[in-house]
Amino acid sequence: MARTLAQIQSQIDKLQKEAQALRAKEISGVVARIKEAIAHYGLTPQELFGETASKKPRGKVAKASGKAVAKKPATPPKYRDDAGNTWTGHGKRPNWFKAALAAGKTAADLEIKG
Repeated sequence: MARTLAQIQSQIDKLQKEAQALRAKEISGVVARIKEAIAHYGLTPQELFGETASKKPRGKVAKASGKAVAKKPATPPKYRDDAGNTWTGHGKRPNWFKAALAAGKTAADLEIKG
């Protein structure tokens, strides 16, 4: 007897839920064994993860991975036009900068003084 697409989708959904439950159960066992080994050997975060574990992360935490993402300090703008557009001078030239150069201005004309 041929099954319908809806029946197959239902079976897939059921299997995916079952797989997620098994994964969660396995993870809890793995975490418990890791915690036991850490306690048994008296391991420190520095021994497990290196020197960076002793430093507190300064940036945002990425939600997908849970890992800390270091935040780079903001670079002050180096160029500004009359409309208030700014650019740090790093990376690809913005369109307003290219347009100003095409209009006859020089990079020195757009440079922020001071």
